[in-house]
Amino acid sequence: MDPAQNALTMMRLLFDLFPLLVFFVAFKIYGIYVATAASIVASFIQVAVFWYRHRRFETAQLVTLAVVVVFGGMTLAFHNAMFIKWKFTIVDWIFGGVLLGSQWIGQKTVIERMLGSKLELPASVWGWINLSWGLFFMLTGALNLYIAFFYGLGLDPATRQRIWVDFKVFGSTALTLVFSILQALVIASYLNRMEKDKG
Repeated sequence: MDPAQNALTMMRLLFDLFPLLVFFVAFKIYGIYVATAASIVASFIQVAVFWYRHRRFETAQLVTLAVVVVFGGMTLAFHNAMFIKWKFTIVDWIFGGVLLGSQWIGQKTVIERMLGSKLELPASVWGWINLSWGLFFMLTGALNLYIAFFYGLGLDPATRQRIWVDFKVFGSTALTLVFSILQALVIASYLNRMEKDKG
């Protein structure tokens, strides 16, 4: 991958993480409620910028926006951080449920529909990739609930909240990055085997 492509990939990653980064910075300075409001605004900006640049909406961004508006709104309305903590799990479980559902509904999985025009892989491989991502999102959603509500019960609430925010920004992002790299390595290995078989 050339430097220009690397730069574009990094910019796309930062763009995808924009609402989460805004949430983190606002939390560190102002606390959970300002951070929640900031993440709602950031999500609207993210969707608007994407539409302005591409003249279309991305389903994942719209789903995330809808969930953050509902759960973030309830967080602010009821002054209860429980709702924004649930938001991250709900988003992961929606994505995971859609991916897993596509294993049996429709002729192609969601992952194949997204990447099939860029990669040629057998349906069984697409199915494995799709299944693994679906399970990954279900597990990260469950892990978020554990960190948010059950980890460190002996600690004071403020410390537990800081741990949860740090996990969402660093731990969850790192898990997703590592999983993506592992998936890429598996796909690359399979493509190399296909090339050798053709040769």
